[in-house]
Amino acid sequence: MSALDLYNHPSAQYAQRVERAIALLRDVAATHPRLTQASSLGVEDVVVTHLIHLAGIRSRIFVLETGRLHPETLALIPQIEQRYGHTIDRYHPVQEEVVHFAKTEGDDAMFRSVGLRKACCDLRKMEPLSRALAGVDGWITGLRREQSNARAEAAEIVQETGRVKVSPLVDWTWGDVWHFVAEHHLAYNPLHDRFFPSIGCEPCTRAISVGEDFRAGRWWWEQDSAKECGLHVQPAASSLPTPRTERNPA
Repeated sequence: MSALDLYNHPSAQYAQRVERAIALLRDVAATHPRLTQASSLGVEDVVVTHLIHLAGIRSRIFVLETGRLHPETLALIPQIEQRYGHTIDRYHPVQEEVVHFAKTEGDDAMFRSVGLRKACCDLRKMEPLSRALAGVDGWITGLRREQSNARAEAAEIVQETGRVKVSPLVDWTWGDVWHFVAEHHLAYNPLHDRFFPSIGCEPCTRAISVGEDFRAGRWWWEQDSAKECGLHVQPAASSLPTPRTERNPA
């Protein structure tokens, strides 16, 4: 049974939530013209990309291409580019630093301690994120309050240093997300059909079981309090690592 078959159950507020999300994106774009969407290529971000399209606003899209993403995740990129006629920017980690980390700590470093796992996330996600956000007025995310306790207080708009962070799906349900996918015939990551509601790097993501929460498959060997990579927990943009300037996104 596909994820669409399982989860396509919109809430009573579905239509209002779609209308609100589109209005929010238009309002933000009117005052913050240099926008970019951070896409993990999970189902929420597929929905956000289409909401941007429906809103008729200008926004770039970027993916943090960590070097450890599932092939199913990467295969979604050309499908999105073809549908919207929009090139997705790919931000890669600094290769020599990744090689040094792997040689020093090994390919399984993330399993040995939270500190090493976060160091890997810093190399593969946080530093590339700092380059992706350089020079933008705002970034758009697929955060939802339902995803985890850590995100239960997520706001639609957060003012960061020099830009805003916009999350138009914060109050959407899982059923709302999948109904939108069905309604607009959106391509999505096939890992969702295999019980991966939250999809990150391949070594750090597994399918979940009945009764587990949405992010239980992310860094499943850690305590719940540690299960974020840093993208959505830093206090302000100024805390991001200094961006590299030696190259453009591949």
